[in-house]
Amino acid sequence: MSTKLAISFAKSHAVTSGLAIVLKTTEAETPSGLAEADPAGVYARAAKVAKFSGKSSSVLDIVAPHGSEADRLVVLGLGKAEQLTAHDWLKAGGSATANLKGAESATVFLDVPNLDVSPKAAADFALGMLLRAYKFDAYKTKKKGDDDEAKADKTVKVTIVTADASGAKKAFAEARAIADGVVLARDLVNEPANVLGPLEFAAKAKELEDLGVEIEILTEKDMKKLGMGALLGVAQGSVRPPRLVVMQWKGGKAKDKPIAFIGKGVVFDTGGISIKPAGGMEEMKGDMGGAAAVTGLMHVLAARKAKANVVGIIGLVENMPDGNAQRPGDIVTSMSGQTIEVINTDAEGRLVLCDALWYCNERFEPAFMINLATLTGAILVALGNLHAGLFSNDDALSEKLLAAGLSTNERLWRMPLGKDYDKMIDSKFADMKNTGGRHAGSITAAQFLKRFVKDTPWAHLDIAGTAMGSPSDEINQSWGSGYGVRLLDELVRANYEA
Repeated sequence: MSTKLAISFAKSHAVTSGLAIVLKTTEAETPSGLAEADPAGVYARAAKVAKFSGKSSSVLDIVAPHGSEADRLVVLGLGKAEQLTAHDWLKAGGSATANLKGAESATVFLDVPNLDVSPKAAADFALGMLLRAYKFDAYKTKKKGDDDEAKADKTVKVTIVTADASGAKKAFAEARAIADGVVLARDLVNEPANVLGPLEFAAKAKELEDLGVEIEILTEKDMKKLGMGALLGVAQGSVRPPRLVVMQWKGGKAKDKPIAFIGKGVVFDTGGISIKPAGGMEEMKGDMGGAAAVTGLMHVLAARKAKANVVGIIGLVENMPDGNAQRPGDIVTSMSGQTIEVINTDAEGRLVLCDALWYCNERFEPAFMINLATLTGAILVALGNLHAGLFSNDDALSEKLLAAGLSTNERLWRMPLGKDYDKMIDSKFADMKNTGGRHAGSITAAQFLKRFVKDTPWAHLDIAGTAMGSPSDEINQSWGSGYGVRLLDELVRANYEA
């Protein structure tokens, strides 16, 4: 559940109560909006006492400012005007939400002296507010009569004052679509596995039909006919049947090849027979972060009517260690016909993805494929949780992804691929084995996937460190981050729309 924000835009707005928020760059002598929010000039003395200069992410909070109709005046620091990026406007919006503190209404004076605040910047600010407002507390019981909880459930009316209010309103329509897609991905990752199994996840994806997305759901029987032995091998230890969901958004020209996004959707990963340690295993409810990101992305593209043909495919399974579970040493046959020796049943995500990638490539012949997966702990060792790992067979696609990562601050770091790494997954008994051991674990996982994409431009994003448990920041306080939704929407928007 998120704090509800009713956001509107206006060229001017009188402050009669509630919270007033103004913004200041380090260059500007005074913030915007002081004439309306601070007629008595309280800010000047407060800023001097607090030594507030408007540095990025700094906040000056003035309670019950003398002579003002506002209950509180909050001044947000933007930093240097010339260095402001889209992410800085997101962060400022997040900071605004963090400072609502029970207010029932807020007026934000967005325009800053000597700074041209574009409609896009205004929309980014509002998007930051929405993203910061998210909370996942659906399973917390609330005591009746608790005043703080009652206030938390109320809708906060936010008026953003900016010169080009009509332009901002138009830009915000797309920002709202992005927020909804990120929230969907966060919700999916945060849901407990007893509530969100493969069938329930598929049902959530099917709801995208309301936005015009075409949905197909392949059953276990369908996948057996297609020969998806790798994916099915992972699922065979669970009483919950697997599903493969195919989502199509046809917003481009009929003749244009689609672009494709594939997500790993292991709704819970015990490790199977190669069982994980008990400590921290509860976090494996988030092992479907890749599928969540693809589903959230498809929501965004459909909601904002993206002018592109896009395919989203998610493989949904549960990896459990019952009497029917696959064993280390088993050999399975993938849809491609290639055989795989299962060395470790906890290297299961690549088994799900390899069949999904092959299916996507064979059926849709896409212009490129990008898969997302919480695939390896090794990527955390390499990059921590500030970058996701990028592996690709195509330099041009990689450069576009890296640029989109810098634009959205959902950052990527390109990792190596090569024949010498490929040798590490050769098997004595099958065409390949599903793990090359501890060393270069994220790289050998990518080398494994590369065997299932042929010559199609392809990128693999290992999001194990960024999709869940990433550091809290100005726009996300949730365990499930929704990582990848904004990144890939920017990739599509900047490069692949007519």
